[in-house]
Amino acid sequence: MHEALHLNRRQFLRTTGQGAATLAAASALAPAILSAASPAKTIGVGCIGLGTRGGDLINAVVNCDGVKVTAVSDVYGPHRQKGVERSLNPDVKAYVDYRELLADRNVDAVVIGTPDHWHCQMVLDAAKAGKDIYCEKGFSRTLAEAKLMRDALKKSQVVFQLGHHARQATCAVQAKEVIARGILGPITLVRTGRFKSTEPDHPNWRWYGYYDQWKRPDPAQVIKNVNWALWLGPAPKIPWNERHFWHWRCYYAYGTGYAGDLLSHEMDFVQYLLGHGIPDSCISAGQIALLRDDREVPDTWSATYQFEKLGRTVTFEGSMNTTDNQPVSICGRDATLRFDDIAHNVTKFDIIPAGYNDKAALPKGYQPGKTPRQPNHMLDWVNCIRTRGTPKCSVDEAFIETATFLMSLKSQQEQRLVRWDAAREEIV
Repeated sequence: MHEALHLNRRQFLRTTGQGAATLAAASALAPAILSAASPAKTIGVGCIGLGTRGGDLINAVVNCDGVKVTAVSDVYGPHRQKGVERSLNPDVKAYVDYRELLADRNVDAVVIGTPDHWHCQMVLDAAKAGKDIYCEKGFSRTLAEAKLMRDALKKSQVVFQLGHHARQATCAVQAKEVIARGILGPITLVRTGRFKSTEPDHPNWRWYGYYDQWKRPDPAQVIKNVNWALWLGPAPKIPWNERHFWHWRCYYAYGTGYAGDLLSHEMDFVQYLLGHGIPDSCISAGQIALLRDDREVPDTWSATYQFEKLGRTVTFEGSMNTTDNQPVSICGRDATLRFDDIAHNVTKFDIIPAGYNDKAALPKGYQPGKTPRQPNHMLDWVNCIRTRGTPKCSVDEAFIETATFLMSLKSQQEQRLVRWDAAREEIV
């Protein structure tokens, strides 16, 4: 990770087990509270979900000037305690139910780092409460949820940032300038990918609380410390299941697997660079090649997107079983712009001219526009709270991200080519 990101209960229980869209619709119909002007001095932030990624996000927000973490919420006691400790605030309030945090008058904005199946309801509730929102990607599990969230966020006028922090890279701003100057010529192909291999005893997505933690906590103790009904929320009601709790990324009731977790990183970065919007079509495939346990989500994934009016193809390849690498590559007729790494690790890029082209290479040490260092993704959100501006990964960009990765998911699950119907905003 880069520096900044290394970044009432009775009513609830009556709704637990219903579909997320049903829950979402109930909140969406209620009148939203317009977002208040940003506090003049300190912004009080509440952090919801302090597990793997949520633990990183609280580390990021406490390091933003003029911000105080005033409340934390998590359904699991040890994670809640982690939030208290990392808040660096002896007066921080700790809640089991996130709605109590939203009712806290010392909370102006929230950071949502929960499993994906909670994103929709929490974003709707936070927008209704007038809280500015940073939400970890992916935006939602379904297109219906994404539409509800988009409409509620626009109506409430809260400042919203989706957690795709590759957009903070200074070299990405510079690459956008190079592309805008036409140095690459017409861009017909973009290549991306995500590869990772771990030792056989440590299969991907099977960690316990953080990406490098493999020691299994005592299940009997875990169940004592977790409010399972609150963790499930809008997901199907099932008995306590520690594998679903720790390894929710492996099951489609809680997330969108390779598409929403890894492909979305790369495709959002490409969207940031090129701004071409939602693809016209997608054909995708995936399988469980080696990690054959009770997971539902493939460990190997490929997707090919077409932007027909642009004459452009974007590809993604991924595997949790290989040591391969595919840096983001923007391929034009006259030159290719190739970054040094996957999206959220990029630090620089090279220009590789076509064999006939001796004018595409940039002079050694050239810094397009002498671009100033960019604020990290969390600070970008905080700055926009103060100015009421638009963050780099706004709600409109979040909707593009969701439609894009859901096209891949639908194609893989239905084993067919899918298309985007722009008029109806549907995947067909």
